[in-house]
Amino acid sequence: MKPTEELKHEHQMILLVLAGAERQAGRSSEVDLGQIGEMIEFFVNFVDRCHHSKEEKHLFVKMEERGIPHDGPIRVMLDEHDQGRKLVAAMKGRLPAATAGSGTATEALRADLIAYARLLRSHIDKEDNILYPMADSVFTSEDQRGLEEAFKKVESEEMGEGVHEKYHQLAHRLAQGSP
Repeated sequence: MKPTEELKHEHQMILLVLAGAERQAGRSSEVDLGQIGEMIEFFVNFVDRCHHSKEEKHLFVKMEERGIPHDGPIRVMLDEHDQGRKLVAAMKGRLPAATAGSGTATEALRADLIAYARLLRSHIDKEDNILYPMADSVFTSEDQRGLEEAFKKVESEEMGEGVHEKYHQLAHRLAQGSP
């Protein structure tokens, strides 16, 4: 599997959790703050520490080495990663107040979930349909092998053994809305 295919597979996991986040944000009854807490954990650890790390430390660097300018699509993706981090930080900051019963914090949390889901859905579409094909068009087979190894290293050394799989299972559970 090419590294960009692995990233696309991770996008599918992310989209599952985003669907769960949208479902929580759109509930007419109380939101499940425990599940939202798990979603925030997923966004911090799987989306940012694992997925975005692979892109920022390895994929984008290799794309620049192969002549794709930083100030084009790569800059847009990096800016969107930063926007996502800010939204996740806001959610993380609002969760304690929402848990303590603040309706204002809960409503802001709902709005943040929707904004984050919209941002990431658009972001994923651009990566899957523009950025990744662009990358694959300039990468050599040696580049592909090197990225495969780098991605494995992110999962084993930066995330830890079995953590990637843990988040895949969590994504499926959150998508189903199961406790």
